[in-house]
Amino acid sequence: MTVPPAGSPRLWAVVGATGTGKSELALDIAERLRERGNPAEIVNADAMQLYRGMDIGTAKLAVEERRGIPHHLFDVREVTEEAAVAWYQPLARAAIADIHARGGDAVLVGGSGLYVSSVVFDFRFPPRDPEIRARLERELESYGAAALLERLRRADPETAGRVDPHNGRRIVRALEVIEQGSDTHGAALPAEPALWHAGTRLLGLHVERAELVARLDARVERMWRTGLVEEVAGLREQGLERGVTASRAIGYAQALGQLDGRLTETEAIAETQALTRRYARRQVSWFKRYPGLERVEPMSDAGAIIGA
Repeated sequence: MTVPPAGSPRLWAVVGATGTGKSELALDIAERLRERGNPAEIVNADAMQLYRGMDIGTAKLAVEERRGIPHHLFDVREVTEEAAVAWYQPLARAAIADIHARGGDAVLVGGSGLYVSSVVFDFRFPPRDPEIRARLERELESYGAAALLERLRRADPETAGRVDPHNGRRIVRALEVIEQGSDTHGAALPAEPALWHAGTRLLGLHVERAELVARLDARVERMWRTGLVEEVAGLREQGLERGVTASRAIGYAQALGQLDGRLTETEAIAETQALTRRYARRQVSWFKRYPGLERVEPMSDAGAIIGA
């Protein structure tokens, strides 16, 4: 891809593990750009922040905390609706194109690796087959994720090694695509990823492991203190448990377990902390493979970053 002409709108991707301060840095970058006359806007790349009402458990910035900067693709799905990356990709790219058409830079921010990759790289998705998918979902319900993962290992060991063994939806998707004759389910970076937009800068926030674990554990405890269980109780009345994606979100599934009496509060918090730490490890592994990723520290000066 060619280098964009000087002065062309850019795409900034602020990525990294949960709890590293991505939202704050994205705001700082957009604010500094706007001070320079660039009407920058922010686009969400966090799968769970797509959901309306899922605020505390996703650490979503409240509208009054967004410094007057336009934000896109936040609160665009109901908890009963499925969020899929193939659905998200064209919407995110259209939002970025609209921002560019208005003369501003777009700041993509989030830690959902596949969602980020679908936007910043030339990322195509295999076809879907509703009948195959429905059958595999029935098998998932009957036999569990472990049995389907073993089937995937036999068919495509490389893909099986990349898929979260606890994520039944991803395992089903992999098998669905393989049954259609594809070699891989595609939920990974291409071997040599090419940028979708030439003027892209990839900024990866880094926090040392010990510090990050402490941050994440404290944040989970804070979510419980500030009303996550009450938030989930309200979302339950809106059909949260019918949502294929939202009901399985880390923290939300555990809060549902607490409301049902399957988990004590202490157990729900501990399980959420453990899952969050594991998720953060996967995020770090995913983003460190990005070619051209610039490592930045929390509280980095946005002016220095955009002036580089």
